[in-house]
This record gives sequence, C-alpha cells and structure tokens, in this order.
Amino acid sequence: MPDAAEPRARVVLIGGASGSGKSRIADRSGLPVLRLDDYYREGDDPLLPRLETGEVDWDHPGSWHRDRALDALEELARTGATEAPLYDISRSATLGSHPVELGDARTFVAEGVFVAEVVAEAERRGILADALVVRRSRWVTMGLRFARDLREHRKSPAFLVRRGMLLARREPAIVAALTAAGCRPVRVRAARRMLARR
Repeated sequence: MPDAAEPRARVVLIGGASGSGKSRIADRSGLPVLRLDDYYREGDDPLLPRLETGEVDWDHPGSWHRDRALDALEELARTGATEAPLYDISRSATLGSHPVELGDARTFVAEGVFVAEVVAEAERRGILADALVVRRSRWVTMGLRFARDLREHRKSPAFLVRRGMLLARREPAIVAALTAAGCRPVRVRAARRMLARR
C-alpha cells in the first residue's frame, strides 16, 4: 500500500531516447534533479543483458537497478534528501556518490532512459507530479547523441555508430512505450515551459 502521509515534494519524470534532450531540460528547469541513469549496473555485472554481438545492451531495462532508483525517488520525495551514485558511463562503473537535496522545493525532476519502468510505481507511492516523454526527430536525436557521446568519450566510436543506428530504429517504440506507461509526449520547448511554471 502507498504511504498515506503527504510527501514533502513530488517528482516530474522525464523520459525519452538517449540524446533526446532530457538532461538539458532538467538542468534548465531550475529544480533539483535526480539522474536515474546513475543507477546503471556495473560493467562486470553478470546480469547485464547482451546484444547479439555480445556487447552490453545499455538501453535494455535489465542494465539498470530499478528498485534502487525507486527507493531514491521516494526517499527524496519524503525526506527531502538522498545519496545518489555517481556513475561514469565511459568506465561503466560507479565512482562514488553525492547528495541530492530539495531545500524548499516542492517539485523535483528525475530523468533517464528507463522512466517507463517507474511511472506506475511512483504514482502508486503517491510521489508523482507528472510524467513526460520528449519527442523530436529520431535523426536529430541520433546526431545530438553521437556528438555528445564522442565529446564525453562514453564508448568507442565504432560502438557508438552501431548503437546510434540501433537506437534510431528503436526510438518510435521507445516513445510509444513511454506513452503507454503514462508519459505525456511533449516537444523540448513545451517541456521547458511546463517546468518553468512549477
């Protein structure tokens, strides 16, 4: 059963394909932000799902600690603070942790590629304010993602090209799954306007 007590704050979840602009929207909102992608599994975790090539499928929900992310969302909403991991995608490893605190904020943002996995449970726990999925051209997303991943040395260029093509094919299904999970499809500018009003 959900906790009957009113939370201190509620979360706006922002989902979308990798590179769709979720992080930038969150950063520009002026609200506290919890990065759900920091809950990825370690690169040597035997439970990581694999592509047919044998490479890790970092876009599969099984590559992520759903329960840990949900617990952090609830702790932040109810107590106003949580200790979040610092995940280095280029190393596929957690390198430490950092505090996320709400201060006086009554709304915070949580963004990541696996938002569809937590919408229903966040609502059940009484901590959901809204859920959005960022929509834009898949080809724009692919270009922005590739430039970002190269700049941040996330993985090898060859892997990034293969992953980019795979995600471009998957993107309509990703948006559809997020919409089916309860997220409202929005363009980048519309999402920014919505968060500015909170």
